Amino acid sequence: MSKVTEGPALTADLKIKAEARNLHFYYGNFHALKGINMPIYERKVTALIGPSGCGKSTYLRCFNRMHDLYPGNRYEGDIRLHPDDTNLLHPQVDPIEVRMRISMVFQKPNPFPKSIYENVAYGLRVRGVRGVAIMDEKVEQALRGAALWDEVKDRLNDLAFNLSGGQQQRLCIARALATEPEILLFDEPTSALDPIATASIEELIADLKDKVTILIVTHNMQQAARVSDFTAYMYLGEMIEFDATDTIFIKPKNRATEDYITGRFG
Repeated sequence: MSKVTEGPALTADLKIKAEARNLHFYYGNFHALKGINMPIYERKVTALIGPSGCGKSTYLRCFNRMHDLYPGNRYEGDIRLHPDDTNLLHPQVDPIEVRMRISMVFQKPNPFPKSIYENVAYGLRVRGVRGVAIMDEKVEQALRGAALWDEVKDRLNDLAFNLSGGQQQRLCIARALATEPEILLFDEPTSALDPIATASIEELIADLKDKVTILIVTHNMQQAARVSDFTAYMYLGEMIEFDATDTIFIKPKNRATEDYITGRFG
């Protein structure tokens, strides 16, 4: 089991939205995640950092059961989603329902080969939303939430591929927001973008945390320091240290974390 250095104490304004409890994950016989225990605080941004191959993205994808898509993968332990204390990994919990509650934005923008409008409306249709007026309202709401509405309101029927890379990524965020998820997962959302588009996504993440809980994987430590409230350092499938971001970057309790942050390792 990972010896995670103890995180911050719970206060009145700090509520747990989800938590991993003794989480193990296996790709076939390969033991990828080893006994992870970690809270995700409600309406806060939590960053996962660590060298390539340390298990950050593997851990992130456990939250919306992405690993179910491939045979031979298996989970042990729990990921509990509050307030209803649902174990997201329980075999009787429908992965589609999990993905409605926990949306994901990937490394490279991946809009559907449809119009801007249909990209955002897709998840709503899957959820059974009908009626043009309701659909229009929810699409506008999601695009406003992703700070994209003013740029696309006159071209909603254009193909999504006609947008710039940064706009496509914000469209993917709007698509994720449309179903009103409780948690938003970001897997290195700016690694394929230029610095200006990166800054706009980071600003957006700061705005979104008032509405939704965010878990972000990043290779960019400066980005983790800028956007997150809490940071977890992972290495070789173990959670080495989890704490408030300021503590992790200024005065980490674990020597291994300090070595990684200061560039002596990784």
